[in-house]
Amino acid sequence: MERTARSALPLLTLAMAGLLSCDVRVASAPAPIAPTVAAAATAPDADVEVVLAHLTQYAARTGLTEREMRSLSRTIVAEARRHRLDPRLVLAVVHVESRYDTYAVSDKQAMGLMQMLPSTGEWLAAQVGVVWRGPQTLFDPTSNVRLGVAYLRMLLDRYDGNLSAALVAYNWGPAHVDVRLRDGVPLPADYADLVMRAYGRHT
Repeated sequence: MERTARSALPLLTLAMAGLLSCDVRVASAPAPIAPTVAAAATAPDADVEVVLAHLTQYAARTGLTEREMRSLSRTIVAEARRHRLDPRLVLAVVHVESRYDTYAVSDKQAMGLMQMLPSTGEWLAAQVGVVWRGPQTLFDPTSNVRLGVAYLRMLLDRYDGNLSAALVAYNWGPAHVDVRLRDGVPLPADYADLVMRAYGRHT
């Protein structure tokens, strides 16, 4: 989220981050519908298995049981599809934001896997349909991912699909990004570059 403890690298221009100007499947179509209900019920979801395999590498950091990690994997894939994102991009944001620590708290009090600020989380919860039980809600991995993915989608829409700007806004706050874009000041590239590097490793 906005200026986490891990985003203290020197500011660079987005133009220097070569990976950020290309299509990274942020608007990819949902997976085809299975031909029959029976097949859909029995066939494993390839995306879920990929996400689960990745999360399993960081099992100790997540603090989650195997069953909880499988549930989280399904949530990541379902929410990514709902918001027309690549699940691997969601994983990349989780990697940079919290290093898969379900209970991570930044020096700015951003919380959980996708490092949501409580104020942002509460505001989004009413729109997304997440039951808000106070800041501790953000330590629930399913709720955190639902909120984080919805927020990233909102930012992508706000910046007309510009992933670079959306990622900077996710980390830095949209108000800061709006001012820079209005004044023609280059956006910092460090955070977006970190996410894209992690994304590249997942694809």
